[in-house]
Amino acid sequence: MKYTPAPTPAPAHPKSPRAKSGKVVARKTVPPGEIRIIGGLYKRTKLPVPSKPGLRPTPDRVRETLFNWLGQDLTGWRCIDVFAGTGALGFEAASRGAADVLLCEQDPALAQQLKTVQAKLKADMCRIERGDGLSTLKRVAPGSLQLVLLDPPFESTLYESTLKAAAQAIGPTGVVYLEAPKPWTDEELAPLGLQVHRSGKAGAVHFHLLAALGTSAA
Repeated sequence: MKYTPAPTPAPAHPKSPRAKSGKVVARKTVPPGEIRIIGGLYKRTKLPVPSKPGLRPTPDRVRETLFNWLGQDLTGWRCIDVFAGTGALGFEAASRGAADVLLCEQDPALAQQLKTVQAKLKADMCRIERGDGLSTLKRVAPGSLQLVLLDPPFESTLYESTLKAAAQAIGPTGVVYLEAPKPWTDEELAPLGLQVHRSGKAGAVHFHLLAALGTSAA
């Protein structure tokens, strides 16, 4: 999830089984303070949450649902957290065994905070890159990733271009995690090369696990 410089009010499957859905009880907006990694090697590690407009960490319950969907064990996976923010998603993936996690963040203070957390964890599998996450995603070798994590600002206009780049970056068994202010349908995703594998809702947040069109996610 990416920090936006100025606050903007939020707007007032392969031949696979039908998309599964679930509802999660959302927590209220997280105040400045901290959140925790909820599972794996770095379980209970605190991640700072500074007071920044647009910074919206993925709640614990949503992360728990996501990694239950993924099977908890990400040993050997190559991942990218495109709008890293606090790093909650990227460090959670690393905590569960991912071999390579690239966390991208445009805001300099947040990028430095990610480097501080990485050093504290001695998380050599993580790389921190300050800059435009979408540009980085577009440079990824096609089919080389198992997991793309997308939690852009809700007012972002980058959803379609980022989803299209994510579809090209994942391999046949790879998946894309997406948070958005609305549900994305198979009809909307098909032109971008993706389809809904699973989805859920937590308060105003719609979260999705997407697979490449014509493939079946694990």
